[in-house]
Amino acid sequence: MDPADDGDPRDRALTWQVVAREPQHDYVIFQTTRHRARHPVTGEERRFTVLAVPDWVNVIALTRDRRVVLIRQYRHGAEGVCLEIPGGMVDPGEDHATAAARELQEETGYVAASWQQIGVVNPNPAIQPNRLSTWLALDAHRPGGDHGPRDLDSSEVIDVELASLAEVTAMLRDGRIDHALVVAAFTHLLLREGAALVAPATP
Repeated sequence: MDPADDGDPRDRALTWQVVAREPQHDYVIFQTTRHRARHPVTGEERRFTVLAVPDWVNVIALTRDRRVVLIRQYRHGAEGVCLEIPGGMVDPGEDHATAAARELQEETGYVAASWQQIGVVNPNPAIQPNRLSTWLALDAHRPGGDHGPRDLDSSEVIDVELASLAEVTAMLRDGRIDHALVVAAFTHLLLREGAALVAPATP
């Protein structure tokens, strides 16, 4: 479908016509594709590199006492440890809800009684076609107590910690949480919950 067909009609004058998609390299977690596209005004053809990336999910998991399940892990791009929420790639043939529940359990050992999708974003539309969906998981708990089973990938080394929503808000403000897609996730929650985001737990 032409992307201009399902939106603002003014976008047609801005839309490049892709005339060829040429696969380039396979890097396991993404593939590069070279697009040849025609300039919408001049008609000149140019080449653009696109990363074919699977869809992603991330999860804001709230425990019964309204604490957020956070993870710490080393990120090779940043060359440092990042404070994040659970998340990962959607497997082939998997729906986003299943992927979110799987990633939460695999990375943290937590499961949840209630799931709601609270937002979807384009992680980087300049070079990626994939989507990230954010899920709110309520009544998150570890069936095995403090040592619930996890299923980490061989390349994952993850610590799990809990923080109140007020503490998370402070971390977002001072930059201790600076992963852009995690910030986007909490923005979705703020837009949904408003002032209730940092309200104390109900006794």
